[in-house]
Amino acid sequence: MNCEEARVLIHPLIDGELDAQHARAIEAHLESCASCSGELSGLRELQNKIAAAHLAYRAPNPLRRRIADALPRPFARPSRREWLKGFASGAGLSVAAASGAFLLLARNDTDQLILSDVISAHLRSLEPDHLTDVRSSDRHNVKPWFAGKLGVAPPVVDLTAEGFELAGGRLDAIGGRIVAAIVYLRRNHIINLFAAPAAVKPQPPVMENMNGFNIRHWQAAGVSLWAVGDINASELEEFSRQFDAALQKGT
Repeated sequence: MNCEEARVLIHPLIDGELDAQHARAIEAHLESCASCSGELSGLRELQNKIAAAHLAYRAPNPLRRRIADALPRPFARPSRREWLKGFASGAGLSVAAASGAFLLLARNDTDQLILSDVISAHLRSLEPDHLTDVRSSDRHNVKPWFAGKLGVAPPVVDLTAEGFELAGGRLDAIGGRIVAAIVYLRRNHIINLFAAPAAVKPQPPVMENMNGFNIRHWQAAGVSLWAVGDINASELEEFSRQFDAALQKGT
């Protein structure tokens, strides 16, 4: 692991978001790199100062009661006899329904975590000197820069004529793994396009909104793509359509 890759993973490391493999890799790098180790120490010191400032706010009791009253009431837990009766009358259906519900909840939780990571990575990129590792409007400079850094070749297309200017690319972290981030500009707005290996089963395109940002997730050219920005949903939809059209043309 080099310093460029380590800097991408330092933030998820201190937040406890890395899997064991990436955590071991960056810890091994930190043992031999004074620069990255110093950056980690500075971030941890900042984290401790924020914690010591006790910035957490406890809502007043009247507000807490209003929120509690507005939440859906939990279902009453059935008695053991009722549960056994229901199981006996439809065991197979109950198991199938329970399994489906569990998988749906698990998938939704995972999707929400990924969306949160996408937003966090987008916000990190807006900090000074974090937007690009390679700055160029020429896809022939940006695409080769990713070679050998990832397990997938991210698609990079030129959409300047369509109103989306290529600004460069960088490495980032989504879901505890390193991904490609391709940066486009739309007037004064920044669009981060994250690319990672696609799931085995194709997923339909989805438009989401979180914390004031629009996110479009879809698959193309064998990779999963997340486009995120503060532009409106119709423009982000247009960006993805133009991106897919350029891929098909090979431009």
